[in-house]
Amino acid sequence: MGRLFDGPWPIVIIIVVALLLFAAPKLPAMARSLGQSMRIIKSEVKEMKNDGKTETPADPTGPVEGKIVNHPQAKPGEPTDGTDVPPSNRA
Repeated sequence: MGRLFDGPWPIVIIIVVALLLFAAPKLPAMARSLGQSMRIIKSEVKEMKNDGKTETPADPTGPVEGKIVNHPQAKPGEPTDGTDVPPSNRA
């Protein structure tokens, strides 16, 4: 009698055939899930590489969060209270 399981290839072929027979409907979902996981891992690795670097603002003269700026439609001399409604339209 021949030796069927001497090498790893016959076992690998049997496993592949069994997967194709029994898991064929689930293969697209599994591939999609694997691709999504790889994208997540890639973005996390990229974030880990950029974690220690300091970020410089792209526009240092632009508005800063928390800074009160005058509304472009406000008339000069009118006080601003930090709202985004022009003074002429305030209720």
